[in-house]
Amino acid sequence: MPQAVDPRRVTEHGSEVMRLVDEIFPLVEGFYVDLHRNPELSHQEHRTSQAVAEWLSRAGYEVTTGIGGTGVVGILRNGEGPTVLLRCAMDALPLAEQTGLPYASTARGTTADGQETPIMHAAGHDAHTACLVGTADLLSSSRKHWSGTLMVVAQPGQETLDGAEAMLADGLYERFGRPDIVLTQRVGPQPAGMIAHRAGVILGMSTTVGVRIFGSPGHGGFQPQTGVDPVVIAASIITRLQTIVAREVNPSEMAVLTTGVVRAGTKADLVPDEAYLEINTRCLNERVADRIYAAIERVVKAEAAASAALREPEVTEIRRTSLIRNHAQHTRAVSSAHRAYFGDAYVIDLPEPFAVGDDFGAFGLPDDPEPVPYVMWLLGSTPHDVWSAAPGATPFDKLASVPGSHSSQFAPDREATLRAGIAALTIGALTYLGRTSGPGRATSGLAQIASSRITEDESTQSADMEALLADDDEGESTQSADMEALLADDDEGESTQSADMEALLADDDEGESTQSADMEALLADDDEGESTQSADMEALLADDDEGESTQSADMEALLADDDEGESTQSADMEALLADDEGETTQRANMAELLNDPPPPPRGPTQGPQTGPAPSFRPPSGPPLAAPPPMGPPVDAPPPPETPPHSDEPPYRY
Repeated sequence: MPQAVDPRRVTEHGSEVMRLVDEIFPLVEGFYVDLHRNPELSHQEHRTSQAVAEWLSRAGYEVTTGIGGTGVVGILRNGEGPTVLLRCAMDALPLAEQTGLPYASTARGTTADGQETPIMHAAGHDAHTACLVGTADLLSSSRKHWSGTLMVVAQPGQETLDGAEAMLADGLYERFGRPDIVLTQRVGPQPAGMIAHRAGVILGMSTTVGVRIFGSPGHGGFQPQTGVDPVVIAASIITRLQTIVAREVNPSEMAVLTTGVVRAGTKADLVPDEAYLEINTRCLNERVADRIYAAIERVVKAEAAASAALREPEVTEIRRTSLIRNHAQHTRAVSSAHRAYFGDAYVIDLPEPFAVGDDFGAFGLPDDPEPVPYVMWLLGSTPHDVWSAAPGATPFDKLASVPGSHSSQFAPDREATLRAGIAALTIGALTYLGRTSGPGRATSGLAQIASSRITEDESTQSADMEALLADDDEGESTQSADMEALLADDDEGESTQSADMEALLADDDEGESTQSADMEALLADDDEGESTQSADMEALLADDDEGESTQSADMEALLADDDEGESTQSADMEALLADDEGETTQRANMAELLNDPPPPPRGPTQGPQTGPAPSFRPPSGPPLAAPPPMGPPVDAPPPPETPPHSDEPPYRY
């Protein structure tokens, strides 16, 4: 099991790595907009996978395409350490976009069963993919800050819930190595920039059932009594199935049953000889899933028999995904690192799981004697103005009211979502890959993507080997520098290890913390002696005299409180631990965080006319918020209070 790095150390490395994000962000944003304009259906992600492979190749990864169909795997080896797998999904949905965005999709395609359909990235997979390639690039350009192997996986077919299994069946772990930890994020309906964690079950299990009903053909106007109408049987089945959840599932359990596909007939006055249904169920318990499937089979066969069908219907389980059950210990490690970096106001604990399904859990090998631990978190994407305008008196009402995943009006806040997603993935990876000691500064070079990262006379493999084995431009060995930082005295005869201890235990001659001084020595910026240590650390540890942050504007938006220089750490903790009346319930905490979310990160909204491929174009205008939903608010009662990060009794899931 991989050992997580101390959150403070992760923040130090993460802040230095994220110092480079402004250089790469316009390219990531342009990549996202291009993917949004050009969505592709499940297992048809040819253009998307090619773009991902191209980006990873330029970033110095060993890239393999065609895994499990259209999957992409990038490997970056950077010395001894754990193997961390970062995963994204690439596919889009058969849905017509109605966001009104200037880069809205007008793409059309053909489903696996031959039906023509519009296509839209209505589940945020374009954001997942853009954040993943951006993170991969940042970590490639910041190898002094981490050690180990990074495995980047762009997965096809998440919407069909079979892409992860397809990649594993194609030898993902046998060919590229078994990871020590698997991490991913999924766009959620929370306010943009907010990170939501949950130990134990975070997403439910999904089962899709196919039903084929057999009748006998006839004419609707000439002796209709001679036929057996499968459409009538199908209608009875659809109606009766809804009683399964209402009358056969314990009210304390969560279950959803949806008949999403109904196909029968070719002409209005002809009785067809068969009808076809596809039924999807969601729940949070394997026993409930089995009970619902048995009930579906019973109802289907009974309704067919009641209508004198000449042949028993066929009931087939098309696919089933397991629960997404986050490893509790690793969830605590990643969420602690996220809190240390973002601040408490931007990281929350979900009080209950979501019913949506995902095949991500397959990467954890749940049936293996030694499964692989994994952590999934939710990345908020709802524009703050849309959140504020959404009807509902509580955050839970608003969550049910804002356009969410699989909605034709799903329009994430582009910049805030991408910036937070890149940071969250980067910090997540550094939680395991980050060095526990020793200096190291991120080497800028991300802007080279705009032209070319690999010159004609240099190969990717050579660049990787130089990064690992060769001296840098000033003639100092990176490996040697790391070892010197760990084991040797510096030029002035003082022990680095001793200096670290002094930084933790003593103040310097001027009364200032030697930890700060030590960090300035490690991370010093320019000849003027100003510290490039991130402002998020300053916000966590101390206010400066002028109350101004030295970090970039986007981190000010993430961590700073107000113009009056009040401590953001104190304010965040007050928001988490107390309301105006001094109560400390979990629902009150959620209400305070979500009703008045922090402002979204700020930064550039449009990038240069460059990108990882000539076809990638920057956004053509400012982001447009999706219109508020129509109709009355949907009731969403508060969830039961449960302690965070608990997957033991009395935690039910």
